[in-house]
Amino acid sequence: MPTIAVRMFALALFVASAAQAGERARDIGIPFDGTPGARNAITDVAGVTVGQVTLIADAAGDHKVRTGVTAILPRGRGTFDNWVFGGWFALNGNGEMTGTTWISESGQLEGPVLLTNTHSVGVVRDAVIAQRVQAGGADSSGYWWSLPVVAETWDGHLNDINGFHVKPEHVAQALREANDGPVAEGNVGGGTGMICHEFKCGIGTASRTVQQDGRAYTVGVLVQANYGIRDTLRIAGVPVGQQLRNDRVYTDPALAVEGHDVPGGDTGSIIVVVATDAPLLPHQLDRVAKRAGMGLARMGSYAGNGSGDIFVAFSTANADAAKGGAVKEAKFIGNDDLDRLFLATVQATEEAIVNAMIAAKDMRGEGGRYAKAIDHVALVRLLKQYNRYEPAKR
Repeated sequence: MPTIAVRMFALALFVASAAQAGERARDIGIPFDGTPGARNAITDVAGVTVGQVTLIADAAGDHKVRTGVTAILPRGRGTFDNWVFGGWFALNGNGEMTGTTWISESGQLEGPVLLTNTHSVGVVRDAVIAQRVQAGGADSSGYWWSLPVVAETWDGHLNDINGFHVKPEHVAQALREANDGPVAEGNVGGGTGMICHEFKCGIGTASRTVQQDGRAYTVGVLVQANYGIRDTLRIAGVPVGQQLRNDRVYTDPALAVEGHDVPGGDTGSIIVVVATDAPLLPHQLDRVAKRAGMGLARMGSYAGNGSGDIFVAFSTANADAAKGGAVKEAKFIGNDDLDRLFLATVQATEEAIVNAMIAAKDMRGEGGRYAKAIDHVALVRLLKQYNRYEPAKR
């Protein structure tokens, strides 16, 4: 007689911290402005590491596990001991990002940024605190202190979101295995069960390098994309959503499940994490975070009433400011010279979202519902039709 645990899972739980590199937007000929970094990823910002745990399983009663957690560590293994200057912005606040009150008050991001599903924010937040306690000694007060930044988007269309499948050990794994290499995209980590513009979506990343007063700086972006409606979608300026309407199928016809179509209107969310090595102060990082919304607008988003569009930005510069001493010193770029960084943020955000869509694969989930990934062949055909196709450079 099999145990309950055995009966619960028809498939072995798939837990992965990385995935094989998949196709990206530039690989299929989508053109973008700006110069990307070596990996075209948030990890092009020196010191930043990313860890992901993907949870995919079929449980008893047709419950599907399609979720996970993504961790971004601004200073790699030193993240718990050395804060970074940070800022944030909510374009539309029907969502959650914990720890933002303290970012506004102090201008400091203390610890990693974690992304997961809406109903797992609490367990992920608590798990990050537990990892902080284990990572090192308490401060001079004798107590550990932590207000983690944990953000969410809702994956309940494909995931058994009320099953609370993200556990503390998954958070620990994502933090432990975070690295500065290529970042897996699409159906991975916190983005496993996410949908954007009514196509399968998930995690995406991109970067830009900029020259400022003879110095090179990098802006890296990572998104967890779960927002938007089909008709407004634009890719590289092409009205893709108005053309690709015939595959708007979200319920498996064979299962005849009723009432499970994606709800009308923009009721999803997107989290955008912006990293840079440019020396910026907190109020400047607030301004950088706002520009992520302009990359979102290029995709055709209008940040609907039901959407949670929340962005956080940090700078890895000024590491000495995090050290002891009552008087701190910090360098920063003047406000008059921020335009290149603003533009880089817009460009990298746009490309990161498209990368999430291109990397994503069709997924069947909870209740027989499924989401189709965007058709690469049809998309290339549209790009050519609108003279926006740019063959990949090999």
